[in-house]
Amino acid sequence: MKNELIVKTMPKSVVSEDIRTIRTNLEFSLSDSDEKVVMVTSPLPGEGKSFISSNLAVALAQNGNKVLLIDCDLRMGRIHKMFNLTNKVGLSNLIAKYNEVEEVEEYVKKTDVKNLFVISRGTVPPNPSELLSSKRFENIINDFKQLFDYILLDSVPVTGLPDALVLSKIADKTIIVVKYGSTNIDALEDTKKALDNVDAKVAGVVVNKIPKSKTKYGNYYYYYGKDDD
Repeated sequence: MKNELIVKTMPKSVVSEDIRTIRTNLEFSLSDSDEKVVMVTSPLPGEGKSFISSNLAVALAQNGNKVLLIDCDLRMGRIHKMFNLTNKVGLSNLIAKYNEVEEVEEYVKKTDVKNLFVISRGTVPPNPSELLSSKRFENIINDFKQLFDYILLDSVPVTGLPDALVLSKIADKTIIVVKYGSTNIDALEDTKKALDNVDAKVAGVVVNKIPKSKTKYGNYYYYYGKDDD
């Protein structure tokens, strides 16, 4: 399988530089020391949100932060494949048993990137949205906020499922990933409107896969705007 962790394998590439710029902008947008939780979503499937969230997690860890990346796509999440980790147990299992869990090491997996840890999606549950909206999941995030500098939530796309809107309520900031030449502007506007309706704090939009001929920035363009009042 193609290695998608470009920041780790090709640290001097244009893509890696762009990801590090996103990291810097994100760190500035998280102005409060208590703001640690960032959700990464997209309007539609296949726009690169898992690529962005994984490489952003690597970049944050490489900057000396202790980072937890959580695969919150309980249906089709693939973060474990990107990091070559087991998915025998993961987030769905942790939520279901959290009140009984004494040690979380079985669920929080070390990666070969220093300071970076991953919780994979786990067993596909019959009720993903209910698990993510549960008090148990909120408690998990609050507990991990005491242990990590940043927590990245790799969400499902906004369109068609309630999961991302549920997650945005516990996220301090939300990043929307779109794909150049693929994402319809109406889909992006609908996504922003849906997030606004639940008072999500959108940090900005990452436009993925911009051809080098279209921009001097290379493969990725990023914009971080201020939250609406």
